[in-house]
Amino acid sequence: MSELQRALDNLYASRSIQHLHNDPLSFCHRFHDPEDQEIAAVIASSFAYGSIVIILRTLESIFSVIGLSPRKFIEHFDPRFSLRTFCGFKHRFNDGRDLSALFLALQQMVKQTGSIQAFFLRGYNATDVDVSDSLNRYATAVLALDYSDVFGSEKPPTGSFFPFLFPAPSSGSACKRLCMLLRWLVRPADGIDLGIWNGVSPAQLIIPVDTHISRICRYLGLTQRKAADWRMAQEITSALRAFDHLDPVKYDFSLAHLGISDGCDGRDMSRCVSCQIAPICAQNRSK
Repeated sequence: MSELQRALDNLYASRSIQHLHNDPLSFCHRFHDPEDQEIAAVIASSFAYGSIVIILRTLESIFSVIGLSPRKFIEHFDPRFSLRTFCGFKHRFNDGRDLSALFLALQQMVKQTGSIQAFFLRGYNATDVDVSDSLNRYATAVLALDYSDVFGSEKPPTGSFFPFLFPAPSSGSACKRLCMLLRWLVRPADGIDLGIWNGVSPAQLIIPVDTHISRICRYLGLTQRKAADWRMAQEITSALRAFDHLDPVKYDFSLAHLGISDGCDGRDMSRCVSCQIAPICAQNRSK
């Protein structure tokens, strides 16, 4: 076992409930029914961009209205009620209409196929190396739904930021939030991830690349790329497959929380003293 794999395995084993409480995934753990969890996962991951403080505040405002059962909320979703209730909603690029359109999309997916997993599986290919094409088809299918009840037109109007919630690998985007959604739902339940989708192989998942993952994985030599794009996500995942080819993204949560919760920013080297990966981190060795 290499020094890097040993460090990553130790990091994975050190995940804590404190880290989970500081993560959008925590909102999914409020519910026990898988039907509620997958709805909560789509909503929580969709707005998982920006600072963690703002993300958690945004999600609290959403789930306080959704109530005890996200699935029932979606099944009985009323666009007029939602547009009124969330008229002042704002999360960076997205507004109340985008949130209402997301609810409407979820309602249509459930009506068409019975679950979000079943809707995703319509475009999924189990023989693919990774989920690139499956995500392309999923994003295309979601954006092809009818949004007339929210936008007044079947498609989101020009200038709408709703499509931002469903990027595609074909555009070059790292698709962090969609990869995060799949990690939450597909990876085996381990106290952090949920493991409620059994139709997708964890071996095909791609790591969700954000500013923390891109920076820390460069420090560890898992990628040489500078742009946090889909190619970087594939490169990092390919490197991690050498350590666990059946579950390569198992390390994502732990690596991300070195930045999210533990404060690693690549500048304040005092934090390296207690960091588990400091001995193998190129940034630490360079100071």
